[in-house]
Amino acid sequence: MIYIDNRQEKIEVTEELKSNINSIVEYALRQEKVESDYEISIIFVDNNSIKEINAEQRSIDSVTDVLSFPLIDYPEGKVYKDVYVGYDFDDSYFDDGNLVLGDIVLSLERAMEQSEEYGHSFLREAAYLTVHSILHLLGYDHMEEDEKKIMRKREEEILNQFNISR
Repeated sequence: MIYIDNRQEKIEVTEELKSNINSIVEYALRQEKVESDYEISIIFVDNNSIKEINAEQRSIDSVTDVLSFPLIDYPEGKVYKDVYVGYDFDDSYFDDGNLVLGDIVLSLERAMEQSEEYGHSFLREAAYLTVHSILHLLGYDHMEEDEKKIMRKREEEILNQFNISR
């Protein structure tokens, strides 16, 4: 189950955007071997809201494009498909039979700004940020250069299936 919660009024959230986000999330999770029913919340906000959340949660007082809040812990350097395929999770990881993977907070305002800055479509930027966050929920990271290369490669592989390239 993918919950999309629009909490901003600056960027129109069309049915096309929601449909594309849903398709991309479902595809990414299948590719990453999430086989159980799942739950993910995607919250659309504006720059002011994401700045507040960033300050509160990360002590960084600035606007960012997307924040990911994974609910599963991963061993260092491992991702969901390395560790948890077929894993018998404790009931505390489930809500109504769905494995709760986490929450994504996406500033649509920042996504629009970045799409203009990078010279590609708003859909491409929103899709990229969504895939980026889904991979974070599944244990991917980009703090180390080798991790960053792996994560960037997966992002592009997933987006390429939707003909959403840079």
